[in-house]
Amino acid sequence: MKINRDKIPLQKGRLAVVTGANNGIGFHTTLGLAKVGYKVIMACRNREKAESAKSKIMQVIPDAELEIQQLNLSDLDSVKDFVNRFSEQYNKLDILVNNAGVMTMSGQKNSKGLELQFATNHLGHFALTSQLINYMPDNKDSRIISLSSIAHKKARIHFGDIECNNDNGFGAAYGQSKLACLMFGDELNRRLKRSGKKIRSIMVHPGVSDTGLFNEMSWIQSFLFKILEPLLTHSNRDAAMPTLHAILANDVKGGDFLGPTGMLELKGKPGVAKRSEYSKDIGVAEKLWDLSEQLSGIKFIL
Repeated sequence: MKINRDKIPLQKGRLAVVTGANNGIGFHTTLGLAKVGYKVIMACRNREKAESAKSKIMQVIPDAELEIQQLNLSDLDSVKDFVNRFSEQYNKLDILVNNAGVMTMSGQKNSKGLELQFATNHLGHFALTSQLINYMPDNKDSRIISLSSIAHKKARIHFGDIECNNDNGFGAAYGQSKLACLMFGDELNRRLKRSGKKIRSIMVHPGVSDTGLFNEMSWIQSFLFKILEPLLTHSNRDAAMPTLHAILANDVKGGDFLGPTGMLELKGKPGVAKRSEYSKDIGVAEKLWDLSEQLSGIKFIL
């Protein structure tokens, strides 16, 4: 699976929304899209950091078309406000990159009392996608990219305990949230196919990179991570490659799951990624979809 971005036709006139575009993988995804001519709406929680990221990209690509829009995915009112602003300015969206994510070990919750990682990483993107998909042309070049993680492999959806209060395993809630991202993207692909639509839903994982997600590690965990970092991680630029492949490659199909192909999928060139057997369970995916509609108060209609 290879793409040569130097040979990609200029994508002027095409529009992408990238959540969490100010940092890490989202920043390099935005940079990569701007290089081939996309206009990118940088959907970010922190406007100051987004302005700084935009300035850095403009230094590399002076004619880049970038627009910053406020979006806090943990707050469904913020998602609604973002969609309302989008609808006032645009009538078409070509690419949606559900990239933003948080990792917390301190049991944080959103304003509604829902576990913060599930609320941000999955539910906010579920709500955002449900409202933006109506602006996407029904063709194979319209793509929705959902970012998962290798952390999904040991995770389960705790339907009776979404807070993961009864699972004290390290990163259980984070793993659940990224599993939900993968299963949502997969179920969305099935529903798009059943509806006869050509829009592609593609899932990716970036491997391991220091995107800022690890800021809440204990000092011992952080110390060990820094020692092992050169062996286990790759740059944020390389970590963004699976996402850019999912957007730009012609041979990517709806339902594909892409990620690094090196040792343990921690880093390496992008290709087809491995996924847990649990993540393939259609019954669980449908139940998750129903729960997401219930928690968001949104009926996701294609």
